[in-house]
Amino acid sequence: GLSFGSVPSHAKRVQPKIIPHKYAAYVIDAASGDVLYRKNENKVLHPASLTKLMTLLMVFDAIERGNLRLYNRVYISRHAASMSPSKLNLPAGSTIRVNDAILALVTKSANDIAVALAEKLGGTESEFAHLMTRKAKSLGMKSTRFKNASGLHHPKQVSTARDMGILARVLVTDYKKYYHYFSTSKFSYNGKTYRNHN
Repeated sequence: GLSFGSVPSHAKRVQPKIIPHKYAAYVIDAASGDVLYRKNENKVLHPASLTKLMTLLMVFDAIERGNLRLYNRVYISRHAASMSPSKLNLPAGSTIRVNDAILALVTKSANDIAVALAEKLGGTESEFAHLMTRKAKSLGMKSTRFKNASGLHHPKQVSTARDMGILARVLVTDYKKYYHYFSTSKFSYNGKTYRNHN
């Protein structure tokens, strides 16, 4: 599953444990934007699976623009199927509905599905990563550069806790109608149930 540093305004304010210098944190009140806790928030790090938050934002954007529907099918290319776990292990040539693809990202953090969505929206994963980076810059995520849709390690794919906080707040405030996806505890696909491992 995916977690990120934005909390509803009614959430109890608690002080996180002290974190080592190699890690970073940035916790904000989603409604007001007030910073509740910060530590190394501008340290440039690899975003790992938090990358999928931007992948999902791009999907939500496409749905809002009418370019994508929840019932549309997403093709699994050979490239998508070749991704390393975590993944759904769908074979190349198969398809998955957009709604199920979203659920696969928020619960299973499925790398193969992230790539399939990227190819659906960008033509290629690298072009989609370019679009992700452009979107990030437009949101004020000045230190973020995306190179793939999944978060699998790439030396040039970087972000900061502060930038991820900006992204999280946008998801919470500007995409409220999709925010329920992030509370998914499990989903079933092809007879198998996947539980959120966050």
